[in-house]
Amino acid sequence: MGSRIARREAISVGDAIMEALRSSRLGSAHNTQRIYEAWDKVSGAGKLTLKRFFRDGKLYVTLSSSAARGMLLMQKDVLIAGINAELDKDPLYYDNDTDPVRELILR
Repeated sequence: MGSRIARREAISVGDAIMEALRSSRLGSAHNTQRIYEAWDKVSGAGKLTLKRFFRDGKLYVTLSSSAARGMLLMQKDVLIAGINAELDKDPLYYDNDTDPVRELILR
């Protein structure tokens, strides 16, 4: 007789997708994209953003306008809190029990 596969509790398709994202390397790339979208929404500087890079809780952003960079530098703490709040509301961002953006570096 063959071995039986243990039954699991039924889960929704959405939960299955999130579980697959968490278990694959795609999950971190997906989360990074969600962080970039939160930056665009919270900062309002999406059109002025040339480059974005996220690693180890640090979001590096290169802007095309030095004047905009100066204005945003004065609001760094507010921007970090806003990005993290936006991600908390985002159902497609999976939480790993830490604030995703701890530091913002504007160039």
